Amino acid sequence: MIFESNSQFGCYFLYKIIVTSITFIHDKKTGKANTLYLKPVQQDLLQYHDWLVQENINSDWLFPSTVHHDCHITEKQFYKVMAHVGDLLGINYLGTHTMRKTGAYRVYTQSNYNIGLVMHLLNHSSEAMTLTYLGLDQASRETMLDQIDFG
Repeated sequence: MIFESNSQFGCYFLYKIIVTSITFIHDKKTGKANTLYLKPVQQDLLQYHDWLVQENINSDWLFPSTVHHDCHITEKQFYKVMAHVGDLLGINYLGTHTMRKTGAYRVYTQSNYNIGLVMHLLNHSSEAMTLTYLGLDQASRETMLDQIDFG
């Protein structure tokens, strides 16, 4: 499966070609190129594609419009979907940015605090920017350092 992206939610489903574990995108806000590693969600994407086919939603888009399948959903539509999912889960602050920040923090903690990896994933230009984005201010760093045994 190959994806292309020219907008935040405009990932093309160029399926029936090959299954790949990476895709290349351009960040809409900054214009920077970035690579997405999709191997962990590859099976989910294939199942989602099968569901689209089953529902007769034939589109090149990852998130097609329900009205015009040749177009992708808008950022506003995606926000509404995320807000509805949040309501169903009892979370009143779920949005696209919440998912990005939570994912970044999970990578940070599960990668043994590899800030360089997170910085690269978020396409940030400095570790300081990434630490600030994750909310790891001086007090948080001190709390983490207090838990380390320096022997």
